[in-house]
Amino acid sequence: MSGIGLKEFADRIGEIMPTIIKEFMKQQKTSFYKLKVTMPQFVILTFLTRQGEMRMSDLARSMGVTTAAMTGIVDRLVRDRYVVRSYDPKDRRVIRIKTTPKGDGLVKDIHEERRKMCIDIFGRVSQYDREEYLRILTKIRDILIKEKDA
Repeated sequence: MSGIGLKEFADRIGEIMPTIIKEFMKQQKTSFYKLKVTMPQFVILTFLTRQGEMRMSDLARSMGVTTAAMTGIVDRLVRDRYVVRSYDPKDRRVIRIKTTPKGDGLVKDIHEERRKMCIDIFGRVSQYDREEYLRILTKIRDILIKEKDA
């Protein structure tokens, strides 16, 4: 693969990445289906687990969706007892969302399944290749974050 141009590289990435993402999601879909949670719900639960309690408006902004769209997703998470909604005692217009122990457990379980899947897949790749892959992904993430913040 040495010596390929940037255009060919972009084309190859364009071919490979959708397959990787699709297969990765297919393997995880079983977990989501079994636990009756959607990918957007899981992303929100993971974010709340890391950030702690958040205002609904801040959560919507962080996820890049409207407050109305976030309300629909949160309603289902509340219904299934993965999060709780509370009102700020100083300003009842402010709604706060936080995970419940059930929500935290769900995130932990799915992350553990994801870890096992990664160990299985990357256990078939050399340590050198794993380290290079991680180095490159980290670099790409950093570039994307800098562009988003600019």
